[in-house]
Amino acid sequence: MVAILDLLGRVLAVKKLFSFPNPVNEVSARLVAGGVVLLTLVVLLGGQTWAIGLLAYGFVARVLTGPTLSPLGQFVTRVLTPALPFEAKMVPGPPKRFAQGIGALALVLVAMITVAATLESVFAFCLGCQIFAGLMKVGIVPESVCEECANIWTRIPDPARDSVSV
Repeated sequence: MVAILDLLGRVLAVKKLFSFPNPVNEVSARLVAGGVVLLTLVVLLGGQTWAIGLLAYGFVARVLTGPTLSPLGQFVTRVLTPALPFEAKMVPGPPKRFAQGIGALALVLVAMITVAATLESVFAFCLGCQIFAGLMKVGIVPESVCEECANIWTRIPDPARDSVSV
């Protein structure tokens, strides 16, 4: 019986860890958003690409646990918000969680673009071209959209075909 209660206690602790507050203080949510803006500017204007990892971790942590595992969320809710003279404004939590998920998704898309561009620039492998060819193969993109794509052999030089007859 003690083992079952211990297991139940652990399950409940994990469930509590992976929860999102509802309601949330909009002041804190806006301050976290401001921190995201600052980190994004560090990446874009300062060229500090390492901060992308912090952004990604923060979004995922906040989607999964609210501010609990987010360093920015912890700083804002425990230090910054209490130090400011603003009154708490409580708003529903689920839309804020959804917004964090959109941020995480956007970073995943940026990572996918980075991978695709790297494949193209370093290895001359066009991921988009491969996807396009696959869509043509299954009939989603009609062959008429790209006649040359339907027959890639027209790109290979053929001296007999390409010679000029006089």
